[in-house]
Amino acid sequence: MPGDPGWEELVSAALLGTDRRPSAGRRGDEAAGALLDAAARRTLRRRAGLRPGPAAVPPAPAPEDPRPALPEAARRRLEGLLAGRAAPAPAGGRRGTAPDLAELLPQWLALAGERGFKAPPAALPALLDAARARTDLRPQALAFAGPRGLWLAGLNPEWRFALRGGGTRCPLPDPEDAAEVRELWEEGLFAERVALLGAVRERDPAAARALLAGSWAGERAEDRLMFLDSLRAGLSAADEEFLEAALGDRSRNVRATAAELLSALPGSALAGRMADRAVTCVGLDRTAAVPTVVVEAPHECDDDMRRDGVSAVPPSGRGERSWWLGQLVEAAPLSCWPARFGGRTPEEIVALPVGDDWQAELHAAWCRAAVRQRDALWSRALLGRPSTPPATGPGTSSLGERAQLLATLDPAERAGWVAAFVAAHGLSEAFQLLGVCAVPWAEPLGEAVIDALDIARDAGSYPWSFSGVMGLAERCLSPSAARHLESLAALAPEAEDASPGAGAYWAEAFQRLVATLDLRARMRAELDSAPAQAA
Repeated sequence: MPGDPGWEELVSAALLGTDRRPSAGRRGDEAAGALLDAAARRTLRRRAGLRPGPAAVPPAPAPEDPRPALPEAARRRLEGLLAGRAAPAPAGGRRGTAPDLAELLPQWLALAGERGFKAPPAALPALLDAARARTDLRPQALAFAGPRGLWLAGLNPEWRFALRGGGTRCPLPDPEDAAEVRELWEEGLFAERVALLGAVRERDPAAARALLAGSWAGERAEDRLMFLDSLRAGLSAADEEFLEAALGDRSRNVRATAAELLSALPGSALAGRMADRAVTCVGLDRTAAVPTVVVEAPHECDDDMRRDGVSAVPPSGRGERSWWLGQLVEAAPLSCWPARFGGRTPEEIVALPVGDDWQAELHAAWCRAAVRQRDALWSRALLGRPSTPPATGPGTSSLGERAQLLATLDPAERAGWVAAFVAAHGLSEAFQLLGVCAVPWAEPLGEAVIDALDIARDAGSYPWSFSGVMGLAERCLSPSAARHLESLAALAPEAEDASPGAGAYWAEAFQRLVATLDLRARMRAELDSAPAQAA
């Protein structure tokens, strides 16, 4: 258009102002309007003259997920849990009576995973966001998201965590397809190779060992360590030859892991060598008035001991000889001790006095051996009776070690032992023990926890002293326990010696516990209802 200024001139006039840069003699409002008209014309011409750029390559279609769709009620529940919608908390830092939806999401994902449902496509972004924010959710969230979740994660850099570790970019080949297995093993990402090794080992342990042995010499030390650690699942005597060879690995961590795995096989050659060493250090003095365990710790850590995984340098604050002794005893098969102690049972051996203040070190090593070898008989002996005070237990005074020993027992026995412990000692020392019990808690254990909470309330203490146990109860009590809690959820008169306001706090805590159990029951019922139409 004649007289239409260029773009640079328009920008200059707008920056300086039309009073200082008049256009064609115009000033004031007339000049400002002319400038805007000219800018509009110039902008229209610029846009009309643009040539389209090359089209972006569209992403590959999302893979199909053959799993059934969620029931409609369960889908709505998932939306609420991912949004974290809950009643606002009362003032003053109190939690209120509404369930904590963030703590219920892992349980919901576990229930949905057990039933084999697929995630609704519309929920995938929120599900991946939740998994990005909480690492504890990732395994279950990614399994629920399935192949479509991994496909979507590949389109957003913020979700790339899903493509590492637990997730893989492509479905694993059939372990029976040797060609595809070999190709992925040789060319895949590390996470894919770890997942592939686990899948092949589950189907054919010998094939998995052959796969690993074929590339072992060329793997990086940190990768060899991770691959070796994957042998824990399904560990058997057939793995001994491979592990024995790994004892000569150039990486100290690989050697130590191989030795640990071999010591978990009581019939292995390494376990036999450790037994020979251990029994020369620990014996029975029958000349004493009361038969007593005597200990003579090793005086050196020789090359053969180091090859078998014994670490020569103790941690700061530990003596060398006690450090070496502990490693020998924990790696020796527990079956070697009854013969060494005149045919005594584990319970009788643990009850023997130990000379020269070696009891704590010896019993702690036996505890580690019982956990490593999954020996329930020795675990029972070292745990002792649940009524025995923790500080005077036969095997260990550490609640962490007791929790590990409990994990070797079957779920029913474990729950019964912890229920008796809670009944005898209350909840103040039971948190770690409760954490290893199967969920939902068996009825005797649930009743013991509820009774202990009732006793704590009657004692006048504040409920936040038991907030950890209360949180566990919300997640682990059977929903059927709600009927036993309704009377506790009512506000009871406070005793004269009770902490001020404690009764109201306890009532609120029990009300929240009942509401949470009711919600967990509804979650399960919704997942068990009629499924929705396939999406």
